[in-house]
Amino acid sequence: MGEKMADGFSGPALSGMDAHEVVALLKKGEVSPSEVLDAAFSRIAVVEPDVNAIPTLCEERAREAARSIDERRKTNGGEPGWLAGLPIGIKDLMPVKGVRTTYGTIGLKDFVPPQSDPLVEKLEARGAVVVGKTNTPEFGAGGNTFNEVFGRTRNPWDLRKSAGGSSGGAAASLATGEVWLSHGSDLGGSLRTPAAYCGIVGLRPTPGRAGGAGPANAFAIESVQGPMARTVMDTALFLDAMTGFDPRQPLSLEAPREPFQEAVRRASPKVRIAYAPDLGGFAPVEREIETIMRSALERAERHGATVEEACPQLPNLYDTYITIRAANWAAGAGRYPEAVQRYFKRTLSENIGLGKNLTAERIYDAQRSRSALYANMQSFLEGYDVLACAVAGLEPTLAEVEYPTSVAEMPMADYLDWLRFSFLATTTALPALSLPVGLTASGMPVGIQLIGPPRGEAKLLAVAKALEDVIGFRGRTPIDPRMP
Repeated sequence: MGEKMADGFSGPALSGMDAHEVVALLKKGEVSPSEVLDAAFSRIAVVEPDVNAIPTLCEERAREAARSIDERRKTNGGEPGWLAGLPIGIKDLMPVKGVRTTYGTIGLKDFVPPQSDPLVEKLEARGAVVVGKTNTPEFGAGGNTFNEVFGRTRNPWDLRKSAGGSSGGAAASLATGEVWLSHGSDLGGSLRTPAAYCGIVGLRPTPGRAGGAGPANAFAIESVQGPMARTVMDTALFLDAMTGFDPRQPLSLEAPREPFQEAVRRASPKVRIAYAPDLGGFAPVEREIETIMRSALERAERHGATVEEACPQLPNLYDTYITIRAANWAAGAGRYPEAVQRYFKRTLSENIGLGKNLTAERIYDAQRSRSALYANMQSFLEGYDVLACAVAGLEPTLAEVEYPTSVAEMPMADYLDWLRFSFLATTTALPALSLPVGLTASGMPVGIQLIGPPRGEAKLLAVAKALEDVIGFRGRTPIDPRMP
């Protein structure tokens, strides 16, 4: 991998810069899109054999896009979401026109979509250059990134371990400096868990904030698209590039009057945080993880934050989430033809089967419970800026372990049980962010989850920036892949 620099990163200087810094250079014409692509592809060539984060590349397509960017730079340079030729990754669950898109399943291993998702079209119109497709578990099902098409993505902090899932390829590509921004999606922590495990920032936004679900399930709000980056400001930049109404996506939201980057610039350390490390006993968390989160919040308190241990009432959260998740799978992957479904792994097939066997009564109960949970959270967050809790209750397991069978000595019933911290934001349609706050004794990153108020991405990002400024994790990525 080449001789490491003192900071543990041996890649091109451009690759080590923040996304917003590179975008500023691109807007000024001080570097060209082609030069930035050179940095991205040279870094990809070096680290991909170790991490397997972006298994499908589209270099010729990217080069052609980069050549067309300069023609648009002077016209679009002032837009807050204008990326000016910055290379990005797109998760292998989202169609990109002319680029192999497998969904991580054998039945679609040769699929090449004739049309891009509207979000990809929006990003490319705003100056993003897609370099390739990031790895994901089959149809995004699971908290560990592996599939029968491309194999496993490994955690660059320790190549023996999982990068999390399902946006594991996106997270690993950011942590190693392959790209500056990478698209993720999240149903059950699929964006938040890998962000925490790879030491980067991941934002699950309000449904519709960053596009929408696919055209066949356009009114679904459970699985959302979102930005992943190495810093809070870069996450805000990416969200600004993603947001805006599109009539093809009925739930998509208009862009706010003020860019999200402005909210980050105005961040104040005087934030109000409710801290519920295990969500009132809902999900187990190991002592080391809780200690790291508590230490980070104590540092925030010393800089003006108010932190109180408090948790809203969360009645029927487990059953409610499991029901709406199962219905989502039955309506999505469960509608693919048998020629595709016959390759599905056991856990994915079980999710679909549960959804197909749901009674109408159970679905009605879940919708009523979801409404009650939302009301509790909305009322609770009137007294706080965010609710803070764990992203995952333990550090990454070995990559070959599909999911942990126990957390804090508590047995996990199935592959979803250890992801309980993801349930609340998904069920209540609230924005949530994973922010890196420290390292375990074994050197693995730990993230804290911040859940914001309804459509409160601006406030959520501002709180995250306030914490980022005092916690001191920023600047620890990108890294060279490590094998202890």
